[in-house]
Amino acid sequence: MVLLAVGRSHRTTADAELIRWGTDFLRLEGSMARTGEPGSGGSAGATLELTLQSGGRKKIQVNGVPRRPAALAEHLRTVLFAPEEMLLIVGPPSLRRTELDGLTAPHDPSYGSNMATYGRALQQRNSLLRSIREGEADRDELRLWDDPFLTAGAAVVAARLRLLELLAEPLATAHREIAPDEGRLAVAYSSNAAPLGGERPRDALARRLRETAEKEVWNGSTLIGPHRDDLVFSLDGRDLATFSSRGQQRTAILALKLAELDLLTELDGRPPLLLLDDVFSELDPARRGHLVRRLAELPQALITTTDPADIDADLRRRARPWRVLTSAAGGSQVVEADS
Repeated sequence: MVLLAVGRSHRTTADAELIRWGTDFLRLEGSMARTGEPGSGGSAGATLELTLQSGGRKKIQVNGVPRRPAALAEHLRTVLFAPEEMLLIVGPPSLRRTELDGLTAPHDPSYGSNMATYGRALQQRNSLLRSIREGEADRDELRLWDDPFLTAGAAVVAARLRLLELLAEPLATAHREIAPDEGRLAVAYSSNAAPLGGERPRDALARRLRETAEKEVWNGSTLIGPHRDDLVFSLDGRDLATFSSRGQQRTAILALKLAELDLLTELDGRPPLLLLDDVFSELDPARRGHLVRRLAELPQALITTTDPADIDADLRRRARPWRVLTSAAGGSQVVEADS
């Protein structure tokens, strides 16, 4: 489902790893229908198809027409919780930046282009810094890349900050629904170029570039900017990364996903499909009960597990169960199962 929604796996960056051993290609096809979508005048739908070949070629079609991966999300918008995301709070900052980028992009049409411009400027700037360190270039040449670095970097930071403002109340509300007795969940932006009084993000970045100029040349890399910023999750002001239990971390990440679901729904009134993998483990009975009530209010959610007994009994009674069967020949099919 994730492949049909974004054109790539959430578990690996190597497409070849998704193809079954002994075969040359992978093909996925999904048909979707939306009834009563705003402006559709009735029902609307699409057929999505993705093919991966062992040589690395990827082909994506929407209604039989070749498209880029970004076109998939126009038809199948998803919010995913998977076990791998349990590192989101305590893992490296890169995980939180990736999550933040995914949250921000749908709410800012220019975010993708600003990130691309920033990435190019950063790459060129780092290459030049290494050349300066080796005595092969002059420091004045940095000015050529400082302007796009500052302009795009400031736009990225501003968009992230706007998103976090939008996220604050839905996040706190979702967390309160799952863990009503645990206090207020919040997430803050941690920047190595935090603005001083009256500074704009661009001014703060420019000041920090001046302050770190000597160290950058010595390191041969850019030491400040949104590529090094972070998010801090807190519960009533206490950093979750340092004091929380696994259950509290899982609750916080689930609250983030539910808040993302609410924000995306507000964009155009079209709720995304919520994908939950191994969602109930490490949650105590009270949290499970609160989460089940929240999930039951959604128009649609897909929950996967290797053991149906892991899914809350009340939710199993409400759900429509399916089972993935694997044949001796290595093929698989999805069939409706008994409740």
